[in-house]
Amino acid sequence: MKNKIITRFPPSPTGWFHIGNARTALFNYFFTKKNGGVLKFRLEDTDKERSKQEYADDIIAGLKWLGIDIDYSDPYKQSEHGQTYQKYLEKMIADNMAYISKEEVKEEGQRSEVIRLRNPNKKVIYNDLVRGEIEVDTTELGDFVIAKSLNEPLYHLAVVIDDFEMEITHIIRGEDGIYNTPRQILIQEAIGAPRPIYAHMPFILNEDRSKLSKRKQGELVSLKFYRDNGYLPEAMVNFLSLCGWNPGTDQEILSMEELIEKFDITKVQKSGAVFNKEKLLWMNKEYLKRLDKKILKDKVSEILKSKYQFTENILEKTLPTIVERINTFGELEKYVTEGEFDYFFLAPEPKKEMLIWKKDTDFAIPKNNLTKVLEILGKIAESDFTEEKLKATLITFAEANGKGSVLWPLRVALSGKEKSPDPFTLLTILGQTESLTRITKAISIF
Repeated sequence: MKNKIITRFPPSPTGWFHIGNARTALFNYFFTKKNGGVLKFRLEDTDKERSKQEYADDIIAGLKWLGIDIDYSDPYKQSEHGQTYQKYLEKMIADNMAYISKEEVKEEGQRSEVIRLRNPNKKVIYNDLVRGEIEVDTTELGDFVIAKSLNEPLYHLAVVIDDFEMEITHIIRGEDGIYNTPRQILIQEAIGAPRPIYAHMPFILNEDRSKLSKRKQGELVSLKFYRDNGYLPEAMVNFLSLCGWNPGTDQEILSMEELIEKFDITKVQKSGAVFNKEKLLWMNKEYLKRLDKKILKDKVSEILKSKYQFTENILEKTLPTIVERINTFGELEKYVTEGEFDYFFLAPEPKKEMLIWKKDTDFAIPKNNLTKVLEILGKIAESDFTEEKLKATLITFAEANGKGSVLWPLRVALSGKEKSPDPFTLLTILGQTESLTRITKAISIF
């Protein structure tokens, strides 16, 4: 157990779970699982005003959604370790590694006491698994504050003690942690803690290469947004894993198992990784295509049932077309709300003006063409009402009378919309009886 790798993921529950933090959690998970280690979960909840249980719940829900399989039952909470921090502070003062300073003027006529680390003013050199050797002269830091009082440790002290108490061997975090590392190394030395191995991940950037931030992008930077909008967790895991790292091949679709197997932390790039929303949509689409047929059908059915009644047969027929037109389940929910797929389940009310092809000027043209189409389709056996046979049957008439003049009013008669699948797809899905009923209704408008 002595040489076992132990990592930690220590979010602050002060806001919705950020996708940058989600990527850091994944990289911790990949690295730890690959090396047979243990990833521990910690909540840095000492900010009493901003820390909320709903944010802690959101972080845990997000990690579980991503498939990060660790123990969440009894997280290490900073708020529960005040006595531990006090014990270390008292010993640091007793060992002359820290001291109480009364030099800070808080208000006129009043002095506040803070606790400062006695800085040895030395150069700190450490090896970063991503960035190589880093050297920092800590002299300019001075005797920096590590606690407001024995009961109020500041961030740097608390995390060093936490990592020591939790026996953390590797610290994998965002690149903003680089600036904290020299201070934390000095504190480690002051309390006699071994130095963990560090790896600092590049920032995830907006498409203009600015830092992805809640202030600029709002809900788009929270994992909750993607969970709520019907993205698949497998797609998000795959996408985030390629933000700043790649397996060294052209392979882009990788399962969690493949990511763990192929992940090499020394191959993480130093420069920022752009959050490409179009790439995420493409990847989610790829995972939709690969989704188990029953799971896919059940999810689509669940969303459609919020508005429509339909048979299993209609669901089976519409499923391929619906899935082809969406990238996420969130898009399907939006389309259902907006009536995008009404024509599959509800008889349309097409307008006369919509039924005429843009190059035609006389309403007699669509009326006559629809009447002829009705006659042709009425003679086809119901068993022959397939896309292939329908095309073969109608194409000669359409080519002789103008494809647009025939197929446009037919599509509008079936869907009631200017944008919809082609008429052959609609005919096949709706079936003979419903198709003839809709065409007859359209003819009666003229």
